[in-house]
Amino acid sequence: MADTSDIKNGLCIDWNGKLWSIVEFQHVKPGKGPAFVRTKLKNIETGKVVDNTFSAGHKIFPVRIERRNYQYLYPENDGYHFMNTEDFTQVFINKSLVDKSEFLSEGMICEITFHAEEEAPLLVDLPMYIEAEITYTEPGIKGDTATNSLKPATIDTGAEVRVPLFIDNGEKIKIDTRTGTYVERVKS
Repeated sequence: MADTSDIKNGLCIDWNGKLWSIVEFQHVKPGKGPAFVRTKLKNIETGKVVDNTFSAGHKIFPVRIERRNYQYLYPENDGYHFMNTEDFTQVFINKSLVDKSEFLSEGMICEITFHAEEEAPLLVDLPMYIEAEITYTEPGIKGDTATNSLKPATIDTGAEVRVPLFIDNGEKIKIDTRTGTYVERVKS
């Protein structure tokens, strides 16, 4: 058990029955009235950010979480199998915990956040950028590089992304997994 004096950025707490990470905090001591702590809390499971004010001395419940690297192995019915890169133990992760799962590819190293006391997986973070090969797109137009026009393309994981008109089948591209957008063509 701790109180508001122990609050710091990145601390994970149990608040209202859910796990929250403190993104930002500010201790306020007004000229009149008691002190308080303004915080921005991010829900670990949903990613939703909310503002909350704790009065000074309010009890908080810190929770220990751990982030570990796991290698993606294969999908199965309603989830995915991952392997710890250090001790080679395998873990099954439910589909609901993996955001942007259409970008998962065999052998990809992902970061899985665990509730340390319960050893329960909370969420899976894909790498920020991935390189993928275009498996199908309409033929490109030679020399059409000045416009910002985009066309649909399917990558080797089966996901569909929008790419510039000059990209052709078989080319490798870099994709931002947070937004699912094309970043650049990978030079081979």
